[in-house]
Amino acid sequence: MKKDLLKLLDNIQENSEETTQPARYMLIDGLNLFFRNFSVINAVNSNGAHIGGLGGFFRSLGALTRQIQPTQIIVVFDGVGSSTNRKNIIPEYKSNRNVTRVTKHELFDNIEEEDDAKYNQIVRIIEYLTTLPVKVITLPNVEADDVIAYMSEKLPQSSEERAFIVSSDKDYLQLVTDQVIVYRPVEKEFYTKKIVREKFNLDPGNFILYKTLMGDASDALPGIKGLGEKSLFKLFPELSTHDLTFEDILDISEEKIENHVIYARILHDVEMLENKYKIMDLSNPMMTLEDKEYVDAFIKHTELELHPKEFLKMYEEDQIGGLIRNPEFWIKDTFQSLVTLK
Repeated sequence: MKKDLLKLLDNIQENSEETTQPARYMLIDGLNLFFRNFSVINAVNSNGAHIGGLGGFFRSLGALTRQIQPTQIIVVFDGVGSSTNRKNIIPEYKSNRNVTRVTKHELFDNIEEEDDAKYNQIVRIIEYLTTLPVKVITLPNVEADDVIAYMSEKLPQSSEERAFIVSSDKDYLQLVTDQVIVYRPVEKEFYTKKIVREKFNLDPGNFILYKTLMGDASDALPGIKGLGEKSLFKLFPELSTHDLTFEDILDISEEKIENHVIYARILHDVEMLENKYKIMDLSNPMMTLEDKEYVDAFIKHTELELHPKEFLKMYEEDQIGGLIRNPEFWIKDTFQSLVTLK
């Protein structure tokens, strides 16, 4: 009888281990998701207040949660002064931000009104998130990119676990591995190693070299004059076949300097390229030791609760209405599984 009981308990333990779902972390670039919704959803409440970014953010969050089925959601926001470290290296970094209107519709009389609407909705989003079993983090002087990069390297603990980075920012593609996948909402596509190769004709590890040489207009970082995507792979076919370093690019340019003016321009602009590489390199996040220790402790905190009444109270106050259908059912159906027991 005792042996039969022990065998039964062993079977229960084995079945429990077999049904445990490998961890799936959804790491969301909070401002990126917000701005995408703010700029395209032309919605106002009965008071005339713009609510497109607010309502759209949570509609997107719900859709992403149902699609990815994460075991944990972490929303990361840029910290105050987040661009400082990179601007100390390249002063022009992101100098083109906040100088033009984001929205294409005529809801605001001027950019100041639009900025106020953005600020108010971001603050409100964070208030809503405190009612959900979702973790939120921001660090002073640190960009969301760096925090997400650090967490994506730390969180997947086995070959079965996955980290899903949600952002339309292509910089994250350099982080793609077998365990790290980037979802770009603007394309509604998951970027695995295979997809990165199909789209860009290189492996994710070389994507930072691609961006360094081609530049990034969204961050006000110019590329090498006269260098286009076709000529890049013609001049550096090794990008498609080998894992390269920045030094490899310089060595190739030195060897072939007589063959094309682009090689000479690369060698002439070495310092500028080195600086661009440094601020684009997410494999080496711009974080202090204290920042990393804070994130390590943040990751270990697992007690998460759901407060639907508080969420719905704010939802009614903000008159978000039909942006989320049947919010009472939506909130429980989407987030109940993420609640952790104390």
